[in-house]
Amino acid sequence: MGRPKQLLPVNGRAAVRYCLESILSAGITDTVVVTGDQSAEIAAALHGLSVRFVRNPSSGSEMATSVRLGLREAGSASRTILVFLADHPLVRPETIRLVIAASVKEPGRIVIPRYQGRRGHPTAFPRSCIEEVFSGKNLRDIINVHTAELHAVDVDDEGVVLDMDTEADYERVRLKAGDVP
Repeated sequence: MGRPKQLLPVNGRAAVRYCLESILSAGITDTVVVTGDQSAEIAAALHGLSVRFVRNPSSGSEMATSVRLGLREAGSASRTILVFLADHPLVRPETIRLVIAASVKEPGRIVIPRYQGRRGHPTAFPRSCIEEVFSGKNLRDIINVHTAELHAVDVDDEGVVLDMDTEADYERVRLKAGDVP
């Protein structure tokens, strides 16, 4: 998009803050935010929230690099890792709770929210699966290797499939959020 998506305003807040407020409202207390080139700006946008930061120094690297850094920061005590993308700001806290509840009921399964037949984000990975990023796999590879372990949770939350990859996507997200341009 030519500008950092995480910092785009949605209802007067940076998209990344919108996401983190939903995550924290869902009751998740151990949260690691992986930043890139805009680490200072993102930290400022998240001021006052109880999160930990790790910086990805490899500008333009694939998402798996950020996941590796986040996993190292999270430590080994976490049995389930929720990967939440900052360009999906409209995911509701209740949806996050549904994904987490399903991962508790279905330990060892990769839990993906599904809206009207479309898989979305965030995705809950068992620690044993997501650690495969350290062997060079990306998240899509991991999901494709573990199709037998996939568990889709049907949700009534379009936010799981609304991302901000283009200006048109961003405007759609803003309109859905009630943000008047």
